[in-house]
Amino acid sequence: MSFDIALSGIQAINESLDVTSHNIANAGTYGYKANRANFATLVAGSQLNGVTVGSTTQNIGLSGGILNTGRALDASISGRGFFVTRAADNSLQYTRVGIFDTSLDGYLVDASGRRVQGKTITPPSTEPGAEGDLKIPVGAIPAQITTKATYVGNLSADWAVKTPVSDPTTITPSTPPDPSTYNTFKTTNLYDSLGTQHVLTQYFTMTGSTGGVATVHVSYALDGNGITAGKDLNFDTTNGTLNPDDPTVTPDLTVSTLDLTATNVDTSDPNLWPKFANGANMNGAVTIDYTGTTFFSGETSVASNTPVDGYSAGNFSGVSLGSDGSVIAKYTNGQTQTVGKVVLASFANEGGLTQVSDTSWEASAASGVANTDLAGVGVNGQINVATLEQSNVDITSELVGLMTSQRNYQANSKVIQTESTMLQSLMQAI
Repeated sequence: MSFDIALSGIQAINESLDVTSHNIANAGTYGYKANRANFATLVAGSQLNGVTVGSTTQNIGLSGGILNTGRALDASISGRGFFVTRAADNSLQYTRVGIFDTSLDGYLVDASGRRVQGKTITPPSTEPGAEGDLKIPVGAIPAQITTKATYVGNLSADWAVKTPVSDPTTITPSTPPDPSTYNTFKTTNLYDSLGTQHVLTQYFTMTGSTGGVATVHVSYALDGNGITAGKDLNFDTTNGTLNPDDPTVTPDLTVSTLDLTATNVDTSDPNLWPKFANGANMNGAVTIDYTGTTFFSGETSVASNTPVDGYSAGNFSGVSLGSDGSVIAKYTNGQTQTVGKVVLASFANEGGLTQVSDTSWEASAASGVANTDLAGVGVNGQINVATLEQSNVDITSELVGLMTSQRNYQANSKVIQTESTMLQSLMQAI
């Protein structure tokens, strides 16, 4: 009987060594979770029969270290959750390894070619749609006309008072406004309906101060050509803020709406309006929002002077991930569009997941069904972009376990040797 007991010990140790070897071999595998062999005694009735490996558990709850990779399509998870992928046989597999790429047919896939699951977003909507395979639109995006722009900065209260140029419609690039008629000017790029870029110039002129209100007149020119009547910006001289009681200010402080209908005129005079590209449309209103602009002493400064919308046509140039799991398509015109969001899966019992190849798991009866949602929702953790989760194997502990297994193996071998010696002595005595 002692032969069988010692043999069961050796067999159990061999199984434990398999687990330890597997852990050590995967110490450098991204997202790998260490396994542990759990020994259990064997008893038949009241007879002790040795030992076996009763179960193997995974240390799924312990996260590995986070490695910065700098790659835009790498991602790790801080906290609970798994990336969800769909294999070719339509089975769902779950992984902590976020090594993603785009397939030839435009889907977001993991390193094994499985399609990443998420919620699709169709621009211009920002609302996530149904959950499924994330497909990246790789076509071009059309040009968009500019309708809004922002200007935020400080207009110097030290400016000298000047008489602004009247707001003519015949100022040309060859005859710009006299510098004596304005204090400073700033330019903003606008786009017509074909994506052609135009330059809007804003001429700021300090016209005077009375009753605690300083007035700065703004004249406008498009591509060097004067357009429409200008606007007065009124500032409270006690605190330097834009006066919301200005009759030209709407409730949201959008103080200048430029009617650009006059810019799209057909003229044969080269000194007047250049004709836009055939079919281009710049007619309509461009709203310039001066919210946040101040009037303090010191230098004139600009914090923001950009169009809110409007751009030229652009071709698809790549994809990246956002920290909230957003899938972001990038285009050659510098624009980006959020086209989806990666979902994460959580389980009532993560330890009950069944291991499969490629550092992935499948749901089982022990794990319960997957609960999927966006990152940061419910128990789901956050996504870290351009990083990967490393293995959670503790090499030191594994090597100590290796030495312990060796001693146990020697001890069981000694039992067999002792039993053999005793039997040999018995045979010699007969």
